[in-house]
Amino acid sequence: MSTPAKQRRRLSAAVAVILIVAALIGAGVPIYVRPQIDPLRRADAILVLGGEGVDRYQYGLTLAREGYAPYVLFSNPYGENTDIDEVREPCHTPQRGFTLECFAPDPSTTVGEGRELRRLASERGWRTVIVVTMRPHLSRARYILERCFAGQLVMEPSNENLTPWYWAWSYLYQTAGYARAFIDRGC
Repeated sequence: MSTPAKQRRRLSAAVAVILIVAALIGAGVPIYVRPQIDPLRRADAILVLGGEGVDRYQYGLTLAREGYAPYVLFSNPYGENTDIDEVREPCHTPQRGFTLECFAPDPSTTVGEGRELRRLASERGWRTVIVVTMRPHLSRARYILERCFAGQLVMEPSNENLTPWYWAWSYLYQTAGYARAFIDRGC
């Protein structure tokens, strides 16, 4: 049988856990839910980051068709033989009005994408790049890509509809990714 003192301690511990979780969720809102989004403007290239959700690839192509950049880069961490049509088909279809290049980042992370961006920007003199990724990834992508690319980044969210469960997963995944990026510090 629990004593009133034990019950109060349990209740206090439960309230503390709830408050900590609420604080963490609240702290993540400006980072994951309402990240800094830059005004869309013309750029030297559009970089579509890889990962779950494929709406971003079509959106990158739409931006190019609307004249925002003459080059589009598709990061394809799934490899050349991907079965994801939204990635595979455009990479094997000639585009009109812009150049589309597809690459597999090495490593298969945002750091690998940043390294490829740095290499291509250096070769081609790019100074401004539009980066398309899903909203919860925007802040972390900016944090990593700014270490790799000395030019201006225009961060643009794709229009993927994320379920509440995916938002919860994104909080955990992106937070772990931030910790890894902070420790790694490299590009």
